[in-house]
Amino acid sequence: MKSHVLFLSAVFAACQGAAPADSSAAQVVPAPRPTPPLIQDVDVSRRTAITEATARVAPTVVTVQTETVERVPVDVFSMFFGGASSQQRITPGIGSGFIIRDNGVIVTNAHVVQNASNISVMMRDGTTYPAKKLGSDEINDLAVLKIEARNLPVAPLGNSDSLMIGEWAIAIGNPFGFVLANSEPSVTAGVISATGRNLFGSSEGAGVYVDMIQTDASINPGNSGGPLVNARGEVVGVNSSIYTPSQGSVGLGFAIPINRARRVAEDLMEHGEVRRPWIGELLKQSGARNPREVINAGVVLRGVVPGSPAAAAGLREEDQIMRAGTRTVRNAFDWEAARLSFRVGDRVPLVVRRSGRDMTVTVAVADRPEVSAPKVTVLREIELTTLTPTLRAERGVQSPRGALVTAVSDRIRDDIGLEVGDVIIQINTVAIGNVDDVSRAISEAPPRRLSRALIERRGQRFVTDFVIQ
Repeated sequence: MKSHVLFLSAVFAACQGAAPADSSAAQVVPAPRPTPPLIQDVDVSRRTAITEATARVAPTVVTVQTETVERVPVDVFSMFFGGASSQQRITPGIGSGFIIRDNGVIVTNAHVVQNASNISVMMRDGTTYPAKKLGSDEINDLAVLKIEARNLPVAPLGNSDSLMIGEWAIAIGNPFGFVLANSEPSVTAGVISATGRNLFGSSEGAGVYVDMIQTDASINPGNSGGPLVNARGEVVGVNSSIYTPSQGSVGLGFAIPINRARRVAEDLMEHGEVRRPWIGELLKQSGARNPREVINAGVVLRGVVPGSPAAAAGLREEDQIMRAGTRTVRNAFDWEAARLSFRVGDRVPLVVRRSGRDMTVTVAVADRPEVSAPKVTVLREIELTTLTPTLRAERGVQSPRGALVTAVSDRIRDDIGLEVGDVIIQINTVAIGNVDDVSRAISEAPPRRLSRALIERRGQRFVTDFVIQ
Protein backbone atom coordinates (compact mmCIF):
# COMPACT_ATOMS: atom_id res chain seq x y z
CA MET A 1 0.00 0.00 0.00
CA LYS A 2 2.78 2.34 0.85
CA SER A 3 4.45 1.80 -2.56
CA HIS A 4 1.25 2.75 -4.38
CA VAL A 5 1.09 6.05 -2.51
CA LEU A 6 4.67 6.87 -3.39
CA PHE A 7 3.99 6.12 -7.09
CA LEU A 8 0.97 8.44 -7.20
CA SER A 9 2.94 11.19 -5.44
CA ALA A 10 5.66 10.95 -8.09
CA VAL A 11 3.11 11.19 -10.89
CA PHE A 12 1.47 14.20 -9.25
CA ALA A 13 4.84 15.91 -8.84
CA ALA A 14 5.65 15.29 -12.51
CA CYS A 15 2.35 16.86 -13.58
CA GLN A 16 3.20 19.91 -11.45
CA GLY A 17 6.48 20.40 -13.35
CA ALA A 18 8.80 18.85 -10.70
CA ALA A 19 12.07 17.46 -12.03
CA PRO A 20 12.16 13.68 -12.16
CA ALA A 21 14.58 11.89 -9.91
CA ASP A 22 16.43 10.40 -12.91
CA SER A 23 17.81 13.32 -14.98
CA SER A 24 18.85 10.95 -17.73
CA ALA A 25 15.22 10.16 -18.56
CA ALA A 26 13.94 11.21 -22.08
CA GLN A 27 12.48 14.73 -22.25
CA VAL A 28 9.57 15.79 -24.53
CA VAL A 29 10.69 18.50 -27.03
CA PRO A 30 7.87 20.58 -28.63
CA ALA A 31 7.69 20.31 -32.46
CA PRO A 32 8.74 23.49 -34.36
CA ARG A 33 5.90 25.60 -35.76
CA PRO A 34 5.67 25.64 -39.61
CA THR A 35 6.72 28.95 -41.26
CA PRO A 36 3.69 30.77 -42.78
CA PRO A 37 3.74 30.75 -46.59
CA LEU A 38 4.19 34.54 -46.84
CA ILE A 39 6.05 34.46 -50.15
CA GLN A 40 3.34 32.36 -51.77
CA ASP A 41 0.62 34.70 -50.48
CA VAL A 42 2.42 37.76 -51.91
CA ASP A 43 2.88 36.09 -55.28
CA VAL A 44 -0.83 35.33 -55.42
CA SER A 45 -1.78 38.90 -54.48
CA ARG A 46 0.50 40.34 -57.19
CA ARG A 47 -1.68 38.81 -59.88
CA THR A 48 -4.57 41.23 -60.26
CA ALA A 49 -7.18 42.00 -62.90
CA ILE A 50 -4.79 44.62 -64.28
CA THR A 51 -1.88 42.21 -64.68
CA GLU A 52 -4.14 39.58 -66.25
CA ALA A 53 -5.68 42.08 -68.68
CA THR A 54 -2.27 43.45 -69.60
CA ALA A 55 -0.89 39.97 -70.26
CA ARG A 56 -3.81 39.31 -72.59
CA VAL A 57 -3.57 42.49 -74.70
CA ALA A 58 0.08 43.67 -74.54
CA PRO A 59 1.33 41.08 -77.08
CA THR A 60 -0.97 42.67 -79.68
CA VAL A 61 0.34 46.23 -79.21
CA VAL A 62 2.82 47.59 -81.77
CA THR A 63 4.92 50.70 -82.30
CA VAL A 64 4.07 52.69 -85.43
CA GLN A 65 7.07 54.57 -86.83
CA THR A 66 6.72 57.13 -89.61
CA GLU A 67 8.85 59.38 -91.79
CA THR A 68 7.50 62.54 -93.38
CA VAL A 69 9.40 64.29 -96.17
CA GLU A 70 9.05 68.08 -96.16
CA ARG A 71 10.40 70.79 -98.42
CA VAL A 72 12.07 73.54 -96.38
CA PRO A 73 13.76 76.76 -97.55
CA VAL A 74 17.54 77.02 -97.17
CA ASP A 75 19.38 80.04 -95.85
CA VAL A 76 19.93 83.07 -98.10
CA PHE A 77 23.71 82.52 -98.28
CA SER A 78 23.33 79.11 -99.89
CA MET A 79 20.96 80.58 -102.45
CA PHE A 80 23.40 83.44 -103.14
CA PHE A 81 26.21 80.97 -103.94
CA GLY A 82 24.08 78.96 -106.34
CA GLY A 83 22.51 76.47 -103.96
CA ALA A 84 18.98 75.16 -104.21
CA SER A 85 16.15 77.36 -102.98
CA SER A 86 14.77 74.49 -100.88
CA GLN A 87 15.78 71.10 -99.60
CA GLN A 88 14.19 67.99 -98.17
CA ARG A 89 13.82 67.39 -94.47
CA ILE A 90 12.80 64.01 -93.10
CA THR A 91 10.81 64.24 -89.88
CA PRO A 92 10.33 61.04 -87.81
CA GLY A 93 7.13 60.32 -85.94
CA ILE A 94 5.94 57.64 -83.57
CA GLY A 95 2.70 56.28 -82.23
CA SER A 96 1.04 53.06 -81.17
CA GLY A 97 -1.40 50.58 -82.65
CA PHE A 98 -2.87 47.15 -82.04
CA ILE A 99 -3.49 44.07 -84.17
CA ILE A 100 -7.11 43.21 -85.03
CA ARG A 101 -6.50 40.45 -87.60
CA ASP A 102 -3.92 37.67 -87.40
CA ASN A 103 -2.82 38.42 -90.98
CA GLY A 104 -1.32 41.77 -89.98
CA VAL A 105 -4.21 44.28 -89.94
CA ILE A 106 -3.54 47.06 -87.41
CA VAL A 107 -5.63 49.95 -86.07
CA THR A 108 -4.04 53.29 -85.14
CA ASN A 109 -4.88 57.01 -85.24
CA ALA A 110 -5.13 58.89 -88.53
CA HIS A 111 -2.98 61.72 -87.16
CA VAL A 112 -0.18 59.22 -86.38
CA VAL A 113 0.28 58.37 -90.08
CA GLN A 114 -0.97 61.60 -91.66
CA ASN A 115 1.21 62.67 -94.64
CA ALA A 116 3.73 59.93 -93.85
CA SER A 117 5.88 58.92 -96.84
CA ASN A 118 7.13 55.82 -95.04
CA ILE A 119 5.43 53.71 -92.36
CA SER A 120 6.88 50.79 -90.43
CA VAL A 121 5.57 48.70 -87.57
CA MET A 122 7.73 47.30 -84.78
CA MET A 123 6.50 44.28 -82.85
CA ARG A 124 6.99 43.64 -79.16
CA ASP A 125 10.12 41.55 -79.80
CA GLY A 126 11.71 44.28 -81.94
CA THR A 127 10.87 42.74 -85.33
CA THR A 128 10.08 45.51 -87.82
CA TYR A 129 7.83 45.30 -90.89
CA PRO A 130 7.10 47.85 -93.63
CA ALA A 131 3.43 48.86 -93.43
CA LYS A 132 0.87 49.85 -96.03
CA LYS A 133 -1.98 52.21 -95.20
CA LEU A 134 -5.27 50.57 -96.22
CA GLY A 135 -7.21 53.73 -95.44
CA SER A 136 -7.68 56.55 -92.99
CA ASP A 137 -10.54 58.69 -91.77
CA GLU A 138 -9.52 62.11 -90.50
CA ILE A 139 -12.96 62.91 -89.08
CA ASN A 140 -12.87 59.93 -86.72
CA ASP A 141 -9.05 60.09 -86.41
CA LEU A 142 -8.66 56.40 -87.29
CA ALA A 143 -6.43 54.56 -89.76
CA VAL A 144 -5.91 50.93 -90.74
CA LEU A 145 -2.47 49.55 -91.62
CA LYS A 146 -1.38 46.20 -93.06
CA ILE A 147 1.88 44.30 -92.66
CA GLU A 148 2.89 41.06 -94.35
CA ALA A 149 2.81 38.63 -91.44
CA ARG A 150 0.80 35.62 -90.35
CA ASN A 151 -0.49 34.01 -87.14
CA LEU A 152 -0.13 37.19 -85.11
CA PRO A 153 -1.76 37.65 -81.70
CA VAL A 154 -5.09 39.48 -82.01
CA ALA A 155 -6.52 41.99 -79.54
CA PRO A 156 -9.91 40.90 -78.15
CA LEU A 157 -12.44 43.68 -78.76
CA GLY A 158 -15.05 44.53 -76.13
CA ASN A 159 -18.27 46.54 -76.11
CA SER A 160 -17.82 50.25 -75.42
CA ASP A 161 -21.59 50.74 -75.05
CA SER A 162 -21.53 48.77 -71.79
CA LEU A 163 -18.81 50.80 -70.03
CA MET A 164 -19.39 51.72 -66.39
CA ILE A 165 -18.14 54.95 -64.85
CA GLY A 166 -15.45 54.08 -62.31
CA GLU A 167 -14.44 50.70 -63.72
CA TRP A 168 -10.76 49.94 -64.37
CA ALA A 169 -9.16 51.39 -67.48
CA ILE A 170 -5.71 50.35 -68.71
CA ALA A 171 -3.84 52.35 -71.38
CA ILE A 172 -1.18 50.42 -73.29
CA GLY A 173 1.21 52.00 -75.77
CA ASN A 174 4.64 53.40 -76.44
CA PRO A 175 4.85 56.89 -74.94
CA PHE A 176 8.03 58.80 -75.83
CA GLY A 177 9.15 55.80 -77.87
CA PHE A 178 12.21 57.49 -79.38
CA VAL A 179 13.42 58.54 -75.93
CA LEU A 180 12.90 55.16 -74.28
CA ALA A 181 14.29 53.19 -77.27
CA ASN A 182 12.42 50.08 -76.24
CA SER A 183 9.92 48.00 -78.19
CA GLU A 184 8.10 46.78 -75.08
CA PRO A 185 4.80 48.64 -74.55
CA SER A 186 4.21 50.37 -71.25
CA VAL A 187 1.09 50.28 -69.11
CA THR A 188 -0.79 52.88 -67.08
CA ALA A 189 -3.97 52.28 -65.12
CA GLY A 190 -6.88 54.36 -63.93
CA VAL A 191 -10.64 54.33 -64.28
CA ILE A 192 -13.29 55.24 -66.83
CA SER A 193 -13.90 58.84 -65.81
CA ALA A 194 -16.78 59.60 -68.20
CA THR A 195 -18.34 58.60 -71.50
CA GLY A 196 -19.94 60.60 -74.29
CA ARG A 197 -17.47 63.49 -73.98
CA ASN A 198 -17.33 66.13 -76.75
CA LEU A 199 -14.11 68.09 -77.22
CA PHE A 200 -11.95 69.77 -79.79
CA GLY A 201 -8.52 71.45 -80.09
CA SER A 202 -5.66 71.74 -77.58
CA SER A 203 -4.81 68.05 -77.66
CA GLU A 204 -2.43 65.62 -79.26
CA GLY A 205 -4.08 65.00 -82.62
CA ALA A 206 -6.21 68.15 -82.23
CA GLY A 207 -9.23 66.58 -83.88
CA VAL A 208 -12.90 67.44 -83.54
CA TYR A 209 -13.86 64.63 -81.20
CA VAL A 210 -17.37 63.70 -80.13
CA ASP A 211 -18.72 60.88 -77.97
CA MET A 212 -15.31 60.09 -76.47
CA ILE A 213 -14.32 57.95 -73.50
CA GLN A 214 -12.55 59.95 -70.77
CA THR A 215 -10.01 58.26 -68.51
CA ASP A 216 -7.48 59.30 -65.88
CA ALA A 217 -5.10 56.53 -66.95
CA SER A 218 -1.95 58.43 -67.99
CA ILE A 219 -1.79 58.97 -71.75
CA ASN A 220 1.31 60.69 -73.12
CA PRO A 221 2.63 61.57 -76.60
CA GLY A 222 3.28 58.29 -78.39
CA ASN A 223 0.31 56.53 -76.74
CA SER A 224 -1.88 57.63 -79.65
CA GLY A 225 -3.41 54.67 -81.44
CA GLY A 226 -2.84 52.22 -78.60
CA PRO A 227 -5.66 50.33 -76.89
CA LEU A 228 -7.66 51.31 -73.83
CA VAL A 229 -8.46 48.05 -72.05
CA ASN A 230 -11.00 47.01 -69.42
CA ALA A 231 -10.40 44.63 -66.50
CA ARG A 232 -11.58 41.68 -68.60
CA GLY A 233 -8.69 42.18 -71.01
CA GLU A 234 -10.87 43.59 -73.82
CA VAL A 235 -10.11 46.66 -75.92
CA VAL A 236 -12.84 49.25 -75.30
CA GLY A 237 -11.23 52.28 -76.94
CA VAL A 238 -8.45 53.66 -79.12
CA ASN A 239 -6.28 56.15 -77.20
CA SER A 240 -6.42 59.35 -79.18
CA SER A 241 -5.76 62.57 -77.31
CA ILE A 242 -4.74 64.28 -74.12
CA TYR A 243 -5.96 67.59 -72.75
CA THR A 244 -3.09 69.40 -71.12
CA PRO A 245 -1.42 72.82 -71.02
CA SER A 246 2.02 71.22 -70.62
CA GLN A 247 1.94 68.46 -73.30
CA GLY A 248 2.11 65.89 -70.51
CA SER A 249 -0.57 63.76 -68.88
CA VAL A 250 -2.68 65.53 -66.26
CA GLY A 251 -5.35 62.87 -65.92
CA LEU A 252 -7.47 63.98 -68.87
CA GLY A 253 -7.10 61.31 -71.53
CA PHE A 254 -9.59 60.47 -74.26
CA ALA A 255 -10.21 57.40 -76.37
CA ILE A 256 -12.40 56.65 -79.38
CA PRO A 257 -15.05 54.04 -78.44
CA ILE A 258 -14.15 50.66 -79.90
CA ASN A 259 -17.64 50.09 -81.30
CA ARG A 260 -17.19 53.09 -83.58
CA ALA A 261 -13.57 52.17 -84.33
CA ARG A 262 -14.67 48.68 -85.34
CA ARG A 263 -17.22 50.06 -87.83
CA VAL A 264 -14.72 52.52 -89.30
CA ALA A 265 -12.03 49.85 -89.61
CA GLU A 266 -14.42 47.52 -91.43
CA ASP A 267 -15.30 50.26 -93.94
CA LEU A 268 -11.64 51.15 -94.47
CA MET A 269 -10.68 47.52 -95.06
CA GLU A 270 -13.56 46.90 -97.44
CA HIS A 271 -13.83 50.22 -99.30
CA GLY A 272 -10.65 52.14 -98.50
CA GLU A 273 -12.82 54.91 -97.07
CA VAL A 274 -15.71 55.32 -94.66
CA ARG A 275 -19.25 55.16 -96.00
CA ARG A 276 -20.80 58.35 -94.61
CA PRO A 277 -24.28 57.85 -93.23
CA TRP A 278 -26.70 60.41 -94.67
CA ILE A 279 -30.34 61.19 -93.98
CA GLY A 280 -30.54 64.67 -95.55
CA GLU A 281 -31.33 66.80 -92.51
CA LEU A 282 -30.35 70.48 -92.49
CA LEU A 283 -29.69 71.90 -89.03
CA LYS A 284 -30.17 75.44 -87.91
CA GLN A 285 -26.82 77.03 -87.07
CA SER A 286 -28.14 78.41 -83.82
CA GLY A 287 -29.64 77.17 -80.57
CA ALA A 288 -27.78 74.65 -78.41
CA ARG A 289 -24.54 74.63 -80.36
CA ASN A 290 -22.11 75.73 -77.68
CA PRO A 291 -20.66 72.73 -75.78
CA ARG A 292 -20.77 74.82 -72.61
CA GLU A 293 -24.57 74.79 -72.77
CA VAL A 294 -26.20 71.96 -70.87
CA ILE A 295 -29.82 72.10 -71.99
CA ASN A 296 -32.23 69.57 -73.34
CA ALA A 297 -33.26 71.41 -76.51
CA GLY A 298 -32.37 68.82 -79.14
CA VAL A 299 -31.44 70.06 -82.58
CA VAL A 300 -33.75 72.14 -84.75
CA LEU A 301 -34.10 71.48 -88.48
CA ARG A 302 -34.02 74.38 -90.91
CA GLY A 303 -35.18 72.01 -93.63
CA VAL A 304 -34.70 68.64 -95.29
CA VAL A 305 -33.23 67.70 -98.67
CA PRO A 306 -36.01 66.76 -101.13
CA GLY A 307 -36.01 63.04 -101.88
CA SER A 308 -33.75 62.29 -98.90
CA PRO A 309 -34.35 59.66 -96.19
CA ALA A 310 -35.35 62.49 -93.84
CA ALA A 311 -38.01 63.64 -96.27
CA ALA A 312 -39.25 60.06 -96.75
CA ALA A 313 -39.55 59.69 -92.95
CA GLY A 314 -41.72 62.82 -92.80
CA LEU A 315 -39.27 65.18 -91.06
CA ARG A 316 -40.07 68.87 -91.52
CA GLU A 317 -38.59 72.30 -91.02
CA GLU A 318 -38.61 73.39 -87.33
CA ASP A 319 -38.78 69.80 -86.08
CA GLN A 320 -36.65 69.20 -82.98
CA ILE A 321 -34.76 65.89 -82.84
CA MET A 322 -34.76 64.92 -79.15
CA ARG A 323 -33.56 61.32 -79.33
CA ALA A 324 -31.81 59.04 -81.83
CA GLY A 325 -32.12 55.34 -81.06
CA THR A 326 -31.11 55.01 -77.39
CA ARG A 327 -29.15 58.28 -77.36
CA THR A 328 -30.52 61.53 -75.92
CA VAL A 329 -29.84 64.52 -78.18
CA ARG A 330 -29.25 67.69 -76.16
CA ASN A 331 -27.33 69.72 -78.72
CA ALA A 332 -25.65 69.53 -82.13
CA PHE A 333 -22.62 67.69 -80.72
CA ASP A 334 -24.85 64.94 -79.35
CA TRP A 335 -26.51 64.71 -82.75
CA GLU A 336 -23.11 64.46 -84.43
CA ALA A 337 -22.15 61.65 -82.05
CA ALA A 338 -25.41 59.87 -82.88
CA ARG A 339 -24.77 60.19 -86.61
CA LEU A 340 -21.32 58.65 -86.18
CA SER A 341 -23.00 55.55 -84.76
CA PHE A 342 -25.27 55.16 -87.80
CA ARG A 343 -24.42 52.71 -90.55
CA VAL A 344 -25.65 52.73 -94.11
CA GLY A 345 -28.74 50.52 -94.24
CA ASP A 346 -29.73 51.09 -90.60
CA ARG A 347 -33.30 52.03 -89.73
CA VAL A 348 -33.04 54.46 -86.83
CA PRO A 349 -36.00 55.55 -84.66
CA LEU A 350 -35.97 59.28 -83.94
CA VAL A 351 -38.03 61.03 -81.27
CA VAL A 352 -39.09 64.34 -82.80
CA ARG A 353 -40.84 67.24 -81.06
CA ARG A 354 -43.29 69.08 -83.31
CA SER A 355 -45.58 71.83 -82.08
CA GLY A 356 -44.92 70.83 -78.48
CA ARG A 357 -45.75 67.14 -78.97
CA ASP A 358 -43.28 64.24 -79.23
CA MET A 359 -43.59 61.69 -81.98
CA THR A 360 -41.43 58.82 -83.24
CA VAL A 361 -40.36 58.42 -86.87
CA THR A 362 -38.03 55.87 -88.40
CA VAL A 363 -35.40 57.01 -90.88
CA ALA A 364 -33.50 54.73 -93.26
CA VAL A 365 -29.81 55.68 -93.33
CA ALA A 366 -28.41 55.97 -96.87
CA ASP A 367 -25.05 56.58 -98.54
CA ARG A 368 -24.09 60.22 -98.81
CA PRO A 369 -24.72 61.32 -102.41
CA GLU A 370 -21.85 63.03 -104.20
CA VAL A 371 -23.83 66.27 -104.49
CA SER A 372 -24.71 66.44 -100.80
CA ALA A 373 -21.40 67.98 -99.74
CA PRO A 374 -20.38 71.28 -101.35
CA LYS A 375 -17.09 71.24 -103.22
CA VAL A 376 -14.27 73.75 -102.82
CA THR A 377 -11.80 74.20 -105.66
CA VAL A 378 -9.65 77.17 -104.64
CA LEU A 379 -9.11 79.40 -101.62
CA ARG A 380 -9.47 82.50 -103.80
CA GLU A 381 -13.16 82.42 -102.93
CA ILE A 382 -12.43 83.05 -99.25
CA GLU A 383 -10.56 86.00 -97.74
CA LEU A 384 -9.10 85.35 -94.31
CA THR A 385 -7.11 87.10 -91.63
CA THR A 386 -5.37 85.64 -88.60
CA LEU A 387 -7.32 86.14 -85.38
CA THR A 388 -5.44 88.60 -83.14
CA PRO A 389 -6.17 89.53 -79.52
CA THR A 390 -7.54 92.86 -80.73
CA LEU A 391 -9.88 91.25 -83.26
CA ARG A 392 -10.89 88.66 -80.70
CA ALA A 393 -11.82 91.34 -78.13
CA GLU A 394 -13.52 93.56 -80.71
CA ARG A 395 -15.73 90.78 -82.09
CA GLY A 396 -16.26 88.85 -78.85
CA VAL A 397 -14.71 85.64 -80.21
CA GLN A 398 -14.48 82.84 -77.65
CA SER A 399 -11.75 80.82 -79.36
CA PRO A 400 -8.18 81.94 -78.52
CA ARG A 401 -7.00 81.30 -82.08
CA GLY A 402 -8.31 80.81 -85.59
CA ALA A 403 -8.73 82.46 -89.00
CA LEU A 404 -11.36 85.17 -89.37
CA VAL A 405 -13.43 85.20 -92.58
CA THR A 406 -13.41 88.75 -93.97
CA ALA A 407 -14.88 88.02 -97.40
CA VAL A 408 -16.52 85.00 -99.02
CA SER A 409 -18.00 84.25 -102.45
CA ASP A 410 -21.72 83.71 -102.88
CA ARG A 411 -21.10 80.09 -103.89
CA ILE A 412 -19.17 79.26 -100.73
CA ARG A 413 -21.72 81.09 -98.59
CA ASP A 414 -24.64 79.21 -100.15
CA ASP A 415 -23.02 75.77 -100.36
CA ILE A 416 -21.00 75.56 -97.14
CA GLY A 417 -22.82 78.16 -95.08
CA LEU A 418 -19.65 80.16 -94.37
CA GLU A 419 -20.26 83.84 -93.60
CA VAL A 420 -18.20 86.98 -93.09
CA GLY A 421 -17.28 87.17 -89.41
CA ASP A 422 -17.03 83.41 -88.97
CA VAL A 423 -13.85 82.06 -87.36
CA ILE A 424 -12.40 78.84 -88.75
CA ILE A 425 -11.06 76.96 -85.74
CA GLN A 426 -10.20 73.60 -87.21
CA ILE A 427 -10.21 71.64 -90.48
CA ASN A 428 -10.16 67.87 -90.03
CA THR A 429 -7.38 67.23 -87.49
CA VAL A 430 -5.52 70.49 -88.15
CA ALA A 431 -6.04 73.15 -85.49
CA ILE A 432 -6.12 76.58 -87.12
CA GLY A 433 -3.83 79.15 -85.52
CA ASN A 434 -3.38 81.46 -88.51
CA VAL A 435 -4.20 81.89 -92.20
CA ASP A 436 -1.32 79.65 -93.30
CA ASP A 437 -2.82 76.78 -91.30
CA VAL A 438 -5.97 76.98 -93.44
CA SER A 439 -3.93 76.64 -96.65
CA ARG A 440 -1.99 73.72 -95.14
CA ALA A 441 -5.15 71.97 -93.95
CA ILE A 442 -6.77 72.34 -97.38
CA SER A 443 -3.65 71.02 -99.12
CA GLU A 444 -3.45 68.04 -96.75
CA ALA A 445 -7.15 67.17 -97.06
CA PRO A 446 -7.73 64.08 -99.19
CA PRO A 447 -9.18 65.04 -102.61
CA ARG A 448 -12.75 64.01 -103.40
CA ARG A 449 -13.20 62.90 -99.78
CA LEU A 450 -15.34 64.46 -97.12
CA SER A 451 -13.62 67.07 -94.94
CA ARG A 452 -14.97 68.87 -91.90
CA ALA A 453 -14.47 72.38 -90.56
CA LEU A 454 -15.20 73.61 -87.04
CA ILE A 455 -16.58 77.15 -87.11
CA GLU A 456 -17.35 79.73 -84.42
CA ARG A 457 -20.12 82.21 -85.16
CA ARG A 458 -21.35 84.77 -82.65
CA GLY A 459 -19.97 82.78 -79.74
CA GLN A 460 -21.45 79.46 -80.84
CA ARG A 461 -19.76 76.55 -82.59
CA PHE A 462 -20.87 74.18 -85.33
CA VAL A 463 -19.35 71.89 -87.95
CA THR A 464 -19.77 72.00 -91.73
CA ASP A 465 -18.76 69.38 -94.30
CA PHE A 466 -17.27 69.90 -97.75
CA VAL A 467 -15.33 68.04 -100.42
CA ILE A 468 -12.05 69.19 -102.04
CA GLN A 469 -12.16 68.69 -105.81
